[in-house]
Amino acid sequence: MPICITCTHPISHLYTVYESAYNLRLEQCSKCLKFADPYVEHDSLTLLLDLILLKREVYRHLIYNRGTEPRKALRKSKNDPEGSQEDERRLSATKNRQREKDRWWLILKLACGLITVDAFIRWAQLNPQISADVSRWTVETNIVFLRILVGCLIETVAFHGGVMFASYFVLMLSDFFRSMRRTSPVEISGVRQQLKFSLIPLTIFYSSLTKLFLLFLLTIWRSSASKPGGSPYYWDPSYYSSTLVTRALEIWDEDKLDREWVVRNVLGGMATGFGLRVVLDCHPVFTTVVILVGWLAKTLGGDEHTGDKWMAYSIP
Repeated sequence: MPICITCTHPISHLYTVYESAYNLRLEQCSKCLKFADPYVEHDSLTLLLDLILLKREVYRHLIYNRGTEPRKALRKSKNDPEGSQEDERRLSATKNRQREKDRWWLILKLACGLITVDAFIRWAQLNPQISADVSRWTVETNIVFLRILVGCLIETVAFHGGVMFASYFVLMLSDFFRSMRRTSPVEISGVRQQLKFSLIPLTIFYSSLTKLFLLFLLTIWRSSASKPGGSPYYWDPSYYSSTLVTRALEIWDEDKLDREWVVRNVLGGMATGFGLRVVLDCHPVFTTVVILVGWLAKTLGGDEHTGDKWMAYSIP
């Protein structure tokens, strides 16, 4: 069942379709009195931009409402018998099973594409001279790229497994604390009612788009220190008389600040935590614990033969 992207209240349909697919009317949420999901009228580019900007509403649209069937306002003939409630329940169960299969197929397609992109970005960061000159691509380069691709696959599976394992116990712990704090029955949100464990890896892949987009930009516009013959950029301390200010600005020197590590681990972890908070509907402390457990599982399951350089660019 779809939900309202504003208040997460469950609703029967997102919009009503009339004579044609382009003649539709958005449904209004009965709780917050806003349109249930305006994103059904937006194109894919708008969804991608809002997803990179980490908007909570687009997460709810893509995870819970994407692919739901509309209400069809067709005139029924009087001779047609009304379907029984048992047939409607069977039809609803069949649609839910098909939607679950489609969701896992979408997860598989996203995994293949994003893991390949992530492997190429890592390979380009670890081999900047070869990636800048396509003519230097050899059979040994292919072997190195395949090794990085396999490492990305292993770390991704380990990270997703750790996150799903931690999410199960975090939800149990969150429900326990919530029941202890309140004596009256707690109203379960629409997000928790529609929660399935297949939504967790889907959310992680959606959240990784922000990280991969920024890493791709850093791959194109590299720092001067990574270019052949280039030298790292330093802050000029002569403009500042305070030693404390000078030391603080030295952190941003190119030989001390690893931009790729910051984007991949810090920003990537924050984006993943934001997406998991939307899905799990729990306190940020619990989502932080989930991310740390997944991070630990990824580190234990990573490729140890590539050394510290590989771990510096490991995914959250």
